[in-house]
Amino acid sequence: MSETQDNDAGVDVRLFRVAQDDDGVRLDRWFKRHLPQVGFAMVSRWARTGQLRVDGKRAKPEDRIAAGQQIRVPPGGDASSRPAPRRRELTEEELAEAEAMVISQDRAAIVLNKPPGLATQGGSGTHHHVDGLLDAFIGEKGPRPRLVHRLDKDTSGVLLIARTPGSAAFFSKRFSGRSAKKIYWALVVGVPEVAEGTIDAALAKQPGTGGEKMHVDEENGQRAVTRYRVVDRAGNRAAWVELEPLTGRTHQLRVHLAAIGHPIVGDGKYGGKDAFLTGSVSRKMHLHARRLIIDHPDGAPLDVTAALPEHFAASMEQLGFDETASDATPEEGPPPPGREGQKKAAKAHAKQYRKARRGERRGRGAAPSGKPGAKKTPAKPGTRKPADRKPTDRKPADRKTGPRKPAATRKPGTKPTGPRGGKR
Repeated sequence: MSETQDNDAGVDVRLFRVAQDDDGVRLDRWFKRHLPQVGFAMVSRWARTGQLRVDGKRAKPEDRIAAGQQIRVPPGGDASSRPAPRRRELTEEELAEAEAMVISQDRAAIVLNKPPGLATQGGSGTHHHVDGLLDAFIGEKGPRPRLVHRLDKDTSGVLLIARTPGSAAFFSKRFSGRSAKKIYWALVVGVPEVAEGTIDAALAKQPGTGGEKMHVDEENGQRAVTRYRVVDRAGNRAAWVELEPLTGRTHQLRVHLAAIGHPIVGDGKYGGKDAFLTGSVSRKMHLHARRLIIDHPDGAPLDVTAALPEHFAASMEQLGFDETASDATPEEGPPPPGREGQKKAAKAHAKQYRKARRGERRGRGAAPSGKPGAKKTPAKPGTRKPADRKPTDRKPADRKTGPRKPAATRKPGTKPTGPRGGKR
């Protein structure tokens, strides 16, 4: 976004050039991003009075803008009851912690390697989290970076952060549309009988847990699909598994692996006491977001890999697993449709259904003979058609013939006599 000043009839107005990051957003959303001190009521007033213009034409708050267009903003509207957002002052330790997580960064994204034990977002009793450390990446005039997806507190690995609101919308759409490819590594207890396959089991919140725990529920749950492949095994004691979630349900990988009888090592929440190996293997959870492949606003896809945390790497070595045995490559094939795909499929189904019903109605209403398109009116129950009436021998009654009696007349100005002329 670039700003210039213009003098229009002696009044200073502001001219802004729409950046690529704001391509396709609503005009009122553009104000919320770049001029948050201007309220929606003021934007609507400017639009009604014709003071707000895009490329010289009158604009409405709901209009979509395109990169390269020029927005004319009249003076005023700077007063706001909302306090300006403040940048939280971080300690030296917090700044160092934030910088240590960075894998790569550019103008649109920051990719972090989240350590296990660090929550992604805050909550009740959680004050130290990734979201709180994002103030370390705010520029002098730039917006605050924002999260576009999550990892569980005890899960480590690739975590994508959007630098701008535009890139956040771009990445969020790829996650919801399921075009983003995510590969996880996990150590599980025991060895799955089928070395490579797909787990398709619907998940729902487990009653009585306050939404903190999920379980398999084929009747009321949401569909959840996970591809898995056994990379290596340590006898029958444990296995190294590569996972690719095709849907994004809460705790999906953890519940699915526990459901097939092979919980993730260290996941006591879903595996109980059976989720821990004896010996010197760490009791921390062994689930790591190894690789992320996602489209980038600037063109070339973003492809990043996160190194294993210390406890995971040590367990791999103790069990005799070699990291080079897998390059965390996602499998080919279309993922299950996301929200947009499901909406399109539902609309197409409804359209086809209406079309079929319309054909049925036309078939029922078609006339077998006579004028085309004429409809037959069904007879009421218990009635017979005129043609079905039985003939009768009765002759029509003779009518009396003869001259009619003349109508009564009266002279003008006289009152009628008889019953009508009496009292009523």
